[in-house]
Amino acid sequence: MAEITAKMVADLRAATGLGMMECKKALVEAEGNMEKAEEILRIKSGAKAGKLAGRTAAEGVLAYAVEGNAGALVEVNCETDFVAKDAGFLAFAQSVAKTAVAKKPASVEELAALVEEERKAVIAKLGENISVRRFQVIETANSLTAYIHGAAATEGVLVEFKGAEDVARKVGMHIVAAKPQCVSEDQVDAETVEKERHIYTQQAIESGKPAEIAAKMVEGRIKKFLAEVTLNGQAFVMNPDQTVAEFLKANGAEVVSFVRYKVGDGIEKKEVDYAAEVAAAAKV
Repeated sequence: MAEITAKMVADLRAATGLGMMECKKALVEAEGNMEKAEEILRIKSGAKAGKLAGRTAAEGVLAYAVEGNAGALVEVNCETDFVAKDAGFLAFAQSVAKTAVAKKPASVEELAALVEEERKAVIAKLGENISVRRFQVIETANSLTAYIHGAAATEGVLVEFKGAEDVARKVGMHIVAAKPQCVSEDQVDAETVEKERHIYTQQAIESGKPAEIAAKMVEGRIKKFLAEVTLNGQAFVMNPDQTVAEFLKANGAEVVSFVRYKVGDGIEKKEVDYAAEVAAAAKV
Protein backbone atom coordinates (compact mmCIF):
# COMPACT_ATOMS: atom_id res chain seq x y z
CA MET A 1 0.00 0.00 0.00
CA ALA A 2 1.21 3.48 -0.85
CA GLU A 3 2.36 5.62 2.05
CA ILE A 4 -0.30 8.10 3.20
CA THR A 5 1.50 11.43 3.38
CA ALA A 6 0.42 14.69 4.95
CA LYS A 7 0.37 16.26 1.49
CA MET A 8 -2.05 13.60 0.22
CA VAL A 9 -4.37 14.27 3.13
CA ALA A 10 -4.13 18.04 2.58
CA ASP A 11 -4.80 17.67 -1.16
CA LEU A 12 -7.86 15.49 -0.52
CA ARG A 13 -9.13 17.92 2.07
CA ALA A 14 -8.71 20.83 -0.37
CA ALA A 15 -10.60 18.88 -3.04
CA THR A 16 -13.49 17.82 -0.80
CA GLY A 17 -13.61 20.38 1.99
CA LEU A 18 -13.94 17.58 4.55
CA GLY A 19 -12.05 17.07 7.81
CA MET A 20 -8.43 15.90 8.04
CA MET A 21 -9.26 12.66 9.90
CA GLU A 22 -12.04 11.77 7.48
CA CYS A 23 -9.69 12.32 4.54
CA LYS A 24 -6.92 10.23 6.14
CA LYS A 25 -9.31 7.34 6.86
CA ALA A 26 -10.58 7.44 3.28
CA LEU A 27 -7.03 7.34 1.91
CA VAL A 28 -6.17 4.38 4.12
CA GLU A 29 -9.31 2.55 2.97
CA ALA A 30 -8.49 3.38 -0.66
CA GLU A 31 -4.87 2.25 -0.17
CA GLY A 32 -3.55 5.64 -1.22
CA ASN A 33 -5.65 5.99 -4.38
CA MET A 34 -6.80 9.64 -4.42
CA GLU A 35 -9.65 9.12 -6.88
CA LYS A 36 -11.03 6.15 -4.95
CA ALA A 37 -10.64 8.02 -1.66
CA GLU A 38 -12.66 10.94 -3.02
CA GLU A 39 -15.37 8.52 -4.15
CA ILE A 40 -15.43 6.93 -0.68
CA LEU A 41 -15.84 10.35 0.90
CA ARG A 42 -18.68 11.27 -1.45
CA ILE A 43 -20.50 8.06 -0.55
CA LYS A 44 -19.94 8.50 3.18
CA SER A 45 -20.85 12.18 3.05
CA GLY A 46 -24.21 11.31 1.56
CA ALA A 47 -24.77 8.82 4.37
CA LYS A 48 -23.77 11.46 6.90
CA ALA A 49 -26.32 13.90 5.51
CA GLY A 50 -29.04 11.30 6.05
CA LYS A 51 -27.97 10.58 9.63
CA LEU A 52 -27.96 14.28 10.50
CA ALA A 53 -31.46 14.89 9.18
CA GLY A 54 -33.10 14.12 12.53
CA ARG A 55 -31.06 16.63 14.50
CA THR A 56 -32.64 19.95 15.44
CA ALA A 57 -31.53 22.87 13.28
CA ALA A 58 -32.61 25.96 15.24
CA GLU A 59 -29.75 28.35 14.51
CA GLY A 60 -29.12 29.89 11.10
CA VAL A 61 -29.42 33.04 9.05
CA LEU A 62 -31.74 35.03 6.84
CA ALA A 63 -30.81 35.90 3.28
CA TYR A 64 -32.54 37.86 0.56
CA ALA A 65 -32.33 38.44 -3.16
CA VAL A 66 -34.01 41.06 -5.32
CA GLU A 67 -34.01 40.73 -9.09
CA GLY A 68 -36.12 43.05 -11.18
CA ASN A 69 -39.72 43.01 -9.97
CA ALA A 70 -39.27 40.03 -7.64
CA GLY A 71 -37.63 39.54 -4.28
CA ALA A 72 -37.31 36.74 -1.75
CA LEU A 73 -36.56 36.44 1.96
CA VAL A 74 -35.44 33.01 3.17
CA GLU A 75 -34.54 31.35 6.46
CA VAL A 76 -31.90 28.63 6.36
CA ASN A 77 -31.19 26.72 9.56
CA CYS A 78 -28.25 24.83 11.02
CA GLU A 79 -27.50 23.37 14.46
CA THR A 80 -24.94 25.79 15.95
CA ASP A 81 -24.18 29.50 15.75
CA PHE A 82 -20.60 28.52 14.87
CA VAL A 83 -21.72 27.01 11.55
CA ALA A 84 -24.14 29.92 11.06
CA LYS A 85 -21.06 32.14 10.66
CA ASP A 86 -19.28 29.83 8.20
CA ALA A 87 -18.65 31.32 4.76
CA GLY A 88 -19.82 28.16 3.00
CA PHE A 89 -23.09 28.12 4.93
CA LEU A 90 -23.68 31.82 4.26
CA ALA A 91 -23.02 31.30 0.55
CA PHE A 92 -25.54 28.46 0.53
CA ALA A 93 -28.18 30.65 2.19
CA GLN A 94 -27.62 33.34 -0.44
CA SER A 95 -27.88 30.73 -3.18
CA VAL A 96 -31.22 29.58 -1.75
CA ALA A 97 -32.52 33.17 -1.86
CA LYS A 98 -31.43 33.58 -5.48
CA THR A 99 -33.02 30.26 -6.42
CA ALA A 100 -36.29 31.31 -4.77
CA VAL A 101 -36.38 34.51 -6.84
CA ALA A 102 -35.38 32.82 -10.09
CA LYS A 103 -37.63 29.75 -9.85
CA LYS A 104 -40.49 31.10 -7.69
CA PRO A 105 -41.30 27.68 -6.19
CA ALA A 106 -44.81 27.03 -4.91
CA SER A 107 -43.73 25.57 -1.56
CA VAL A 108 -40.74 25.24 0.77
CA GLU A 109 -40.57 21.54 -0.20
CA GLU A 110 -40.19 22.55 -3.85
CA LEU A 111 -37.50 25.09 -3.00
CA ALA A 112 -35.66 22.52 -0.85
CA ALA A 113 -35.70 20.04 -3.73
CA LEU A 114 -34.16 22.65 -6.05
CA VAL A 115 -31.16 23.13 -3.73
CA GLU A 116 -30.89 19.57 -2.36
CA GLU A 117 -27.61 18.62 -3.99
CA GLU A 118 -26.01 21.86 -2.88
CA ARG A 119 -27.40 21.34 0.64
CA LYS A 120 -25.89 17.85 0.88
CA ALA A 121 -22.52 19.18 -0.22
CA VAL A 122 -22.57 21.83 2.53
CA ILE A 123 -23.63 19.23 5.11
CA ALA A 124 -20.74 17.02 4.02
CA LYS A 125 -18.28 19.85 4.62
CA LEU A 126 -19.71 21.19 7.87
CA GLY A 127 -21.06 18.05 9.56
CA GLU A 128 -24.35 19.57 10.72
CA ASN A 129 -27.96 19.21 9.70
CA ILE A 130 -28.92 22.12 7.46
CA SER A 131 -32.44 22.86 6.29
CA VAL A 132 -34.39 25.40 4.29
CA ARG A 133 -37.12 26.33 6.76
CA ARG A 134 -39.25 28.96 5.05
CA PHE A 135 -39.31 31.64 2.36
CA GLN A 136 -41.57 34.16 0.74
CA VAL A 137 -41.39 35.70 -2.70
CA ILE A 138 -42.93 39.08 -3.48
CA GLU A 139 -43.52 39.76 -7.17
CA THR A 140 -44.78 43.28 -7.80
CA ALA A 141 -44.92 46.30 -10.05
CA ASN A 142 -43.77 48.36 -7.04
CA SER A 143 -40.24 48.61 -5.67
CA LEU A 144 -38.54 46.19 -3.26
CA THR A 145 -35.83 46.56 -0.65
CA ALA A 146 -34.60 44.49 2.28
CA TYR A 147 -32.92 44.97 5.61
CA ILE A 148 -31.07 42.27 7.56
CA HIS A 149 -30.12 43.28 11.09
CA GLY A 150 -26.58 42.87 12.39
CA ALA A 151 -23.70 40.57 11.54
CA ALA A 152 -25.59 37.54 12.87
CA ALA A 153 -28.29 38.07 10.19
CA THR A 154 -31.01 36.54 12.37
CA GLU A 155 -33.72 39.19 11.93
CA GLY A 156 -34.78 40.84 8.73
CA VAL A 157 -37.49 42.11 6.44
CA LEU A 158 -38.37 42.35 2.77
CA VAL A 159 -40.36 45.51 2.00
CA GLU A 160 -42.62 46.30 -0.96
CA PHE A 161 -42.91 50.07 -1.29
CA LYS A 162 -43.59 53.15 -3.39
CA GLY A 163 -41.25 56.13 -3.22
CA ALA A 164 -37.61 56.51 -2.22
CA GLU A 165 -35.62 53.42 -1.24
CA ASP A 166 -33.76 55.12 1.62
CA VAL A 167 -37.11 55.97 3.22
CA ALA A 168 -38.36 52.39 2.79
CA ARG A 169 -35.13 51.01 4.22
CA LYS A 170 -35.50 53.14 7.36
CA VAL A 171 -39.01 51.78 7.77
CA GLY A 172 -37.60 48.30 7.24
CA MET A 173 -35.29 48.90 10.20
CA HIS A 174 -38.33 50.02 12.19
CA ILE A 175 -40.21 46.84 11.27
CA VAL A 176 -37.40 44.65 12.58
CA ALA A 177 -37.27 46.65 15.83
CA ALA A 178 -41.01 47.16 16.48
CA LYS A 179 -42.37 43.91 14.95
CA PRO A 180 -45.73 45.08 13.55
CA GLN A 181 -48.12 42.35 12.44
CA CYS A 182 -49.25 44.06 9.24
CA VAL A 183 -49.26 47.41 7.43
CA SER A 184 -52.71 48.84 8.20
CA GLU A 185 -55.78 48.36 10.41
CA ASP A 186 -57.87 46.77 7.65
CA GLN A 187 -55.33 43.92 7.50
CA VAL A 188 -55.72 42.95 11.17
CA ASP A 189 -57.58 39.67 11.55
CA ALA A 190 -61.22 40.38 12.49
CA GLU A 191 -61.28 37.47 14.94
CA THR A 192 -58.28 38.93 16.78
CA VAL A 193 -59.97 42.32 17.06
CA GLU A 194 -63.17 40.74 18.42
CA LYS A 195 -61.19 38.75 20.96
CA GLU A 196 -59.53 41.93 22.20
CA ARG A 197 -62.88 43.72 22.23
CA HIS A 198 -64.41 40.96 24.37
CA ILE A 199 -61.57 41.17 26.90
CA TYR A 200 -61.79 44.96 27.12
CA THR A 201 -65.59 44.82 27.43
CA GLN A 202 -65.44 42.36 30.32
CA GLN A 203 -62.82 44.51 32.04
CA ALA A 204 -65.02 47.58 31.63
CA ILE A 205 -68.09 45.78 32.98
CA GLU A 206 -66.18 44.48 36.01
CA SER A 207 -64.88 47.97 36.74
CA GLY A 208 -68.50 49.06 37.38
CA LYS A 209 -68.42 51.93 34.90
CA PRO A 210 -71.72 53.09 33.32
CA ALA A 211 -72.44 51.46 29.94
CA GLU A 212 -71.81 54.64 27.91
CA ILE A 213 -68.43 55.26 29.54
CA ALA A 214 -67.52 51.56 29.32
CA ALA A 215 -68.23 51.59 25.56
CA LYS A 216 -65.94 54.58 25.06
CA MET A 217 -63.24 52.86 27.14
CA VAL A 218 -63.47 49.77 24.96
CA GLU A 219 -63.22 51.73 21.71
CA GLY A 220 -60.26 53.67 23.06
CA ARG A 221 -58.43 50.47 23.95
CA ILE A 222 -59.21 48.92 20.56
CA LYS A 223 -57.78 52.01 18.84
CA LYS A 224 -54.63 51.75 20.96
CA PHE A 225 -54.32 48.02 20.22
CA LEU A 226 -54.60 48.59 16.45
CA ALA A 227 -51.96 51.32 16.61
CA GLU A 228 -49.58 48.96 18.42
CA VAL A 229 -49.87 46.06 15.98
CA THR A 230 -49.98 47.95 12.66
CA LEU A 231 -46.97 49.48 10.95
CA ASN A 232 -48.77 52.70 10.02
CA GLY A 233 -50.05 53.23 13.55
CA GLN A 234 -46.80 52.67 15.42
CA ALA A 235 -44.60 55.49 16.69
CA PHE A 236 -41.59 55.66 14.36
CA VAL A 237 -38.51 54.38 16.22
CA MET A 238 -36.27 57.05 14.71
CA ASN A 239 -38.68 59.83 15.72
CA PRO A 240 -41.32 58.74 18.27
CA ASP A 241 -43.10 62.09 17.89
CA GLN A 242 -44.57 60.89 14.59
CA THR A 243 -46.19 57.66 13.44
CA VAL A 244 -44.73 55.60 10.64
CA ALA A 245 -47.67 56.67 8.45
CA GLU A 246 -46.80 60.32 9.10
CA PHE A 247 -43.12 59.69 8.34
CA LEU A 248 -43.98 57.97 5.07
CA LYS A 249 -46.45 60.68 4.02
CA ALA A 250 -43.94 63.45 4.79
CA ASN A 251 -41.47 61.72 2.48
CA GLY A 252 -43.92 60.87 -0.30
CA ALA A 253 -43.64 57.13 0.27
CA GLU A 254 -45.88 54.17 1.06
CA VAL A 255 -45.25 50.65 2.34
CA VAL A 256 -47.52 48.23 0.49
CA SER A 257 -46.50 44.98 2.21
CA PHE A 258 -43.65 43.33 4.06
CA VAL A 259 -42.32 39.96 5.18
CA ARG A 260 -40.53 39.84 8.55
CA TYR A 261 -38.63 36.81 9.84
CA LYS A 262 -36.60 36.03 12.94
CA VAL A 263 -34.43 32.93 12.83
CA GLY A 264 -35.70 30.09 15.00
CA ASP A 265 -39.14 31.55 15.76
CA GLY A 266 -41.30 28.64 16.90
CA ILE A 267 -38.51 26.04 16.89
CA GLU A 268 -37.97 24.23 20.17
CA LYS A 269 -34.22 24.21 20.73
CA LYS A 270 -32.57 21.17 22.25
CA GLU A 271 -30.13 21.97 25.03
CA VAL A 272 -26.76 20.39 24.24
CA ASP A 273 -24.06 19.61 26.81
CA TYR A 274 -20.99 20.04 24.60
CA ALA A 275 -18.58 19.19 27.45
CA ALA A 276 -20.28 15.83 27.87
CA GLU A 277 -20.22 15.22 24.11
CA VAL A 278 -16.47 15.92 23.93
CA ALA A 279 -15.82 13.68 26.94
CA ALA A 280 -17.82 10.87 25.36
CA ALA A 281 -16.02 11.26 22.04
CA ALA A 282 -12.63 11.08 23.80
CA LYS A 283 -13.51 7.62 25.11
CA VAL A 284 -14.12 6.21 21.65
